[in-house]
Amino acid sequence: MQKITIQGVPGAFHEIAARQYFGNHIEVVPALSFPELFEISNDTTRVDGAMLAIENSIAGSILGNYGLLQRSNLSIVGEVYLRIQQNLLALPGSSIENLREVHSHPMALAQCAEFFQAWPAIQLVESEDTAESAAAIVRNQTPHIGAIASTLAAEMYGLQILAPAIETVPENYTRFLALRRRAETLPIQDADKASLCFTLPHQPGSLATVLGMLTAAKANLTKIQSVPLLGKPWEYQFYTDFTAAPENIASILALLSTQTTALQILGIYKSGN
Repeated sequence: MQKITIQGVPGAFHEIAARQYFGNHIEVVPALSFPELFEISNDTTRVDGAMLAIENSIAGSILGNYGLLQRSNLSIVGEVYLRIQQNLLALPGSSIENLREVHSHPMALAQCAEFFQAWPAIQLVESEDTAESAAAIVRNQTPHIGAIASTLAAEMYGLQILAPAIETVPENYTRFLALRRRAETLPIQDADKASLCFTLPHQPGSLATVLGMLTAAKANLTKIQSVPLLGKPWEYQFYTDFTAAPENIASILALLSTQTTALQILGIYKSGN
C-alpha cells in the first residue's frame, strides 16, 4: 500500500485528490503545514509520494508552494482538478438554529461568507484545516459548534451534513499536483504537459521571445506566474506550464534552454481533466 502525504488530516480535500490520482488503496500521512508536507516527502523512508495544492480558480496561485517545490527533491508526475464543495457539518441531531460557532480554514470561511449572512448569530472561527475542524467536533462532542468541510470528512467522522454546497461560487476548483521523489520518477508515457521554472536575461523583449517560441512550436501556454527575484529589484522568476504533442515536449524544452537562464524542469506529465 502506498503512503501519500497530504496537507491536513484524513478527510481533507487533499485526501480526496490523492485518492483520485493514486487510487483508494493508499495510506495518507498527515502534515499540518505545506513545509511539513515537503519535509515528510523528502524523507525516503516515510512516504511514496505527495499531493500538493498549487492553485485555486478563485483565490489564485499558492505562491509559497512553488518555492517549496522548486527547492525540493520532488517532481510532478500528474495533476488533479477537484471541485471544492463546502458543506456545513455538525454532530448528528444538531440543527443550524442551535449552532453558536462554525470553524474552518480561513479560505473555506471566506468562500461561504454569503451563506452565513442569513445566520448572524453564528460566529465564524478560523482554524488550520477543514477536516481537523470536523474531527474536533467529534473529539470534543460539541453540539453547538459546526464545521465547514468535505463530504469525505462527514463520512469519516460520522457527522451530519446540515447544509450541502454552501460555497458562494459553485465553479470553485483547486488544482493539485501529484509528486514523487525526482530520483524515483520514470518517464511518463504520452506525457503532454511540462511545468518549469526559469529566469530571463534582464533586457527588453526576452519574455516575448520565449512566448513566441512556444507559439511557433504549437505549444499551449496554460499558466505563467511571475515571482520577484530576491536581491534583484524588478527582476522576476517565471513558473510556467504548457501542453504540447508528447513527441514535441523534449525539443521545446531544449529550445527554451537557449533563451532562458536557470531553467529547471519541475515535471513532465499527463495533463489532468
